[in-house]
Amino acid sequence: MAAGFKKELISPAPSFKASLSRKRIALVFFENSTRTRFSFDIAARNLGAATLNFAASTSSTSKGESLSDTIKNLEAMQVDAFVLRHPSSGAADLITGITDKNVINAGDGSHEHPTQALLDMFTLREYFGTTKGLKVVIIGDVLHSRVARSNIYGLLTAGAQVGICSPVTLMPPDASRLGVTLFTDLDQAIAWADSAIVLRLQLERATGGYLPSLEEYSVHYGLTDERLERVQKHLLVLHPGPINREIEISNHVADRIQPPGYSKSMLLEQVTNGVAIRMAVLETLLGTASAPLS
Repeated sequence: MAAGFKKELISPAPSFKASLSRKRIALVFFENSTRTRFSFDIAARNLGAATLNFAASTSSTSKGESLSDTIKNLEAMQVDAFVLRHPSSGAADLITGITDKNVINAGDGSHEHPTQALLDMFTLREYFGTTKGLKVVIIGDVLHSRVARSNIYGLLTAGAQVGICSPVTLMPPDASRLGVTLFTDLDQAIAWADSAIVLRLQLERATGGYLPSLEEYSVHYGLTDERLERVQKHLLVLHPGPINREIEISNHVADRIQPPGYSKSMLLEQVTNGVAIRMAVLETLLGTASAPLS
């Protein structure tokens, strides 16, 4: 389904069936977002749905209204689904207990980000033809990353081999039980992998005792041309964004979509794929389509 939506998205004159023309979708974001929020908005509009854009800073939550009261009031306005991003892990699950409407998790704390994992897996499958047997290393702040957790679960389920590479201070305490290969040396991780998902270094962690300094992190874990040339390995590179240029990834690696070089960046391809995947999710949950998400 997602592949069909993408084919139409990139066509010169895209035309979509307004299968959700009578649906209202509330985009309830308690955290800032560019890619996820706008791609869900575009996805819904492409399918003919109306969107309600909620921002915590301009809503009654700034006056003390609880999350559950916010959802109940939006539900009373006859919305058909909630796309929720919230800083608290488990927020989406909490909301499913107070509404019978569809709730789509657009990122909850450091727990999960399911649609990001779906678009990453879709990107990998488009490029390699399959995810089965593919070696994917996730680099960076795995401990606090909802993207990492969803990708680990999704990729392992899809038959990929998954590695994580980070300083020991940014590795989950249960890492050895996740079924992944563990690396603390980035050169070894790159040599092992077919593709890398580079995570945003959450800059606030540098002052929280997790890292000695941003400079030291960049030296040991920054993905650069020089490192790839040293390992002599071609690498497909993904990043969920936003990126910290010249910290976790160099400008050249982030922007290289054509050779020469040892890497190929899929960062903008991921953004396009995000619209297609989120259209497929909305259609699956709210439409009449019976085709599986693919």
